[in-house]
Amino acid sequence: MSEGGGETHAAADRDAWLPRWLVAHPLYAGWAWVAVWAGLIVLDEVVDLAGWTWYLLVLLAALPTLTSTLAVLHATPRSHLKAVDATVLGHFFVRFVALVAAFLVWAASVVMSASISTTVQSVIGDSEKEVTALGFNVMLASVPLVLSVLWMAFIVRCAWFLRRLRGWRQVPTQTKVPKKFLRGRPRLKRVVVGLAHPGLLLVGGLGTSLLALFIGAVELTLSVLD
Repeated sequence: MSEGGGETHAAADRDAWLPRWLVAHPLYAGWAWVAVWAGLIVLDEVVDLAGWTWYLLVLLAALPTLTSTLAVLHATPRSHLKAVDATVLGHFFVRFVALVAAFLVWAASVVMSASISTTVQSVIGDSEKEVTALGFNVMLASVPLVLSVLWMAFIVRCAWFLRRLRGWRQVPTQTKVPKKFLRGRPRLKRVVVGLAHPGLLLVGGLGTSLLALFIGAVELTLSVLD
């Protein structure tokens, strides 16, 4: 009995570094963290720092909630998220929306490809070598945009699973997180599960990315044509 109590006391000592306010309100701390870095993203546009800094700021804004999310999802077997209560209509509707979104992305890519091809040929002319070289330059210039879109899709997907796994409460009373996750360390588990919040992840990852894009931190222009 005393041995078990000693183990519990040792686990509590390991988490003694966690502030009480953080353990009590992990989600509020997460919102404050995101707000600070979102403000720095706006400041980055005002002071006109290097163009790549917005990537770092967005990553730092999402870092606590993203790290907690990855820890929770990594510890959760997929069998814990079986949609046993999902209806047939809901099952097909989700896939219908996914197909529509995929079609829209494909259609947009076709239109953009045709537009870029026409622009390149009108600027360069009929020189196949120059057209090919410029095409590769445009492709390389689009890599940051593609990575940004994939990043935002990843955030949305993780938030979707978090909603099913632990719900929207700051400190959920019932979750599908395995009981063995951080067993014996309740303070740390409370903080990690609290930060792995779907809303916080969406705002910290997706929201700050859209903020950086809309305020012009990333110039989506074909400067290679100048």
